[in-house]
Amino acid sequence: MEELNAMQENVQNEELQPVVEQNIADADSNTNITNEAAEPVVETVVEATPENEVEPEVDYSAMTREELLAALNELMQENVNKIRNRVSAIRNQFTTLNKEVEKQAFEAFLAEGGNKDDYKGVNDPVAEAFYKVVDTYRSRRQKMQEEQEAVKQRNLEAKRQILDELRALNEKDSESLKQTYDEFNAIQEKWKAIGEVPREQMNDLWQNYHFLIEQFFNKIKITRELRDLDLKRNLEQKIQLCERAEELIVETSVMKAFKTLQELRAQWKEIGPVPQEQNEETWQRFNNAANKIDERRKEYYDQRKEELEQNLLAKQALIEKANELTQELPKSTREWNDTTEALDKLLNLWKSIGPVPREQNEEIWNTFKGTIDKHYADKKQHFGQMRDEQTENYNKKVALCLKAEAIAKREDWKNATEELLQLQTEWKQIGATSRKVSDKVWHRFRSACDEFFAKKAEFFKDIRSNESENLEKKLAIIEEMKQFQLGENKDENLTAVKDFQRRWAEIGHVPMKEKDRVMGEYRGMLDGFFEKLKISAREAEENNYRARIRNFNGDAKKFVNNEKQELMDKIEKLRSDLKLWENNLGFLASSKQADLLKAEFEKKMQGARQQIALLESKLRILAESNEKENE
Repeated sequence: MEELNAMQENVQNEELQPVVEQNIADADSNTNITNEAAEPVVETVVEATPENEVEPEVDYSAMTREELLAALNELMQENVNKIRNRVSAIRNQFTTLNKEVEKQAFEAFLAEGGNKDDYKGVNDPVAEAFYKVVDTYRSRRQKMQEEQEAVKQRNLEAKRQILDELRALNEKDSESLKQTYDEFNAIQEKWKAIGEVPREQMNDLWQNYHFLIEQFFNKIKITRELRDLDLKRNLEQKIQLCERAEELIVETSVMKAFKTLQELRAQWKEIGPVPQEQNEETWQRFNNAANKIDERRKEYYDQRKEELEQNLLAKQALIEKANELTQELPKSTREWNDTTEALDKLLNLWKSIGPVPREQNEEIWNTFKGTIDKHYADKKQHFGQMRDEQTENYNKKVALCLKAEAIAKREDWKNATEELLQLQTEWKQIGATSRKVSDKVWHRFRSACDEFFAKKAEFFKDIRSNESENLEKKLAIIEEMKQFQLGENKDENLTAVKDFQRRWAEIGHVPMKEKDRVMGEYRGMLDGFFEKLKISAREAEENNYRARIRNFNGDAKKFVNNEKQELMDKIEKLRSDLKLWENNLGFLASSKQADLLKAEFEKKMQGARQQIALLESKLRILAESNEKENE
């Protein structure tokens, strides 16, 4: 960094050196040429590169030697030119701590009765490892500096070659002034294209270059018209640079604009003088555009810093939500899956949030990931135990299938029916099995039961007295359903409805002429229950939202705006998901597997539509509340 600053200072000082007065017959031409020294020097704003990037300030004072070693190892993954100050800070802190460790070891040696002249130190693996990494850093830095110096040496030789070409051109006799001037311009372009040279050679190199330039103008005794043409060309080039700089003011990418500005600044510096009366005006135009771009860059970094802080707060909120979700272990498979789905959504949301301040990135990610990893470890253990239970349940159900299949062959209707019903009761008491075999074993058991009851029904097909009794039972259930009132507890309501369904299923056939009427009335009651349950859940959600808005005590306007934006974003996301799922459905061919996927997509789409309806309802509630507030 110090070398680069010194180099820039030399170049700028070289620019400020007055050009030796040209030995040209035309006095006005002499005046124009010497005005080049009076042009304001273009301020060089150095782009943040690996060699001169400002390093972040890190406080290592609270670290132990082991932590300093770990921090140094981590820094070694970066470009060695980016870490010089931090390596120095780590090394200074480690040296201080290491001296204290050595002092304590020496004092311990003396305390144990040792002679200070016999003390040879102790084996310190931490210090050995640390200074080994330091040596590696020095080697890498030395290698990079040597490579850069080699490039500068090659540039030096190239520029010396160009000086030789200038000398040859000055000594050459040419009948064509244009040809000589074209050769001169070509030499200048080659000079500008070459990069940096060693610092100690820079001043002499530039002095020789300008001296030969002066010789060239003295030699050809350029006319006033040609010099005016040169000044005009320089003016046109600088006006073009001004226009390009002004275009960069509206460039959407701040970093692209700044990088391009640096290139324009370098080009400006290489272009020669312009007519004196337009010199200050042209420079001010370019400088004003450059200042605006610099201000945009500063504002960009300020805004970027604020965004990083906001992202940090957002991710901390996600960590709190993840901790809340995993505070207690789920008690059922559905709760496990719901928690997993919620954590997956948090993870997707985490990925959608931008970066946080670099020094906190790893810590906050490890905290969030640790919570999710623990959930999956607990879930793996839980489902492992559940699989063992499902295997045991499967074996129990297979045993019941064997018993049911044996009963299905019997014709002692009463005893067989009682035994089969007892088997059905036992079946219900057995827990769940694997989804892969659940339907298969159930169909086997159900087939045995159906076989028996079909044979029994055939036997008793002429006996209709039971049908009248069944009709009375089902009418009683319908009447009970009419009298039943849904309560506030949704789970209790669902349990009651399921009880009605179970009892209805246990009752046998009714007379055929009454079947459709009774079933239609029963279905109507069930549909009414389910519709009311859905409406109740929706109304409860809306009432909770109204209460939330009503009880808010902060900045109402800010709250409404934030809440409105959040609801609209969620609606937009759900609509986007709907569109994606609808497109996916169009690509699915007709097959058993595809039908399962279609059913799953339809389920997701139905849930999304219901969620959109609820969110739109909340928007209306928010709008109504805002109107009342304005009144």
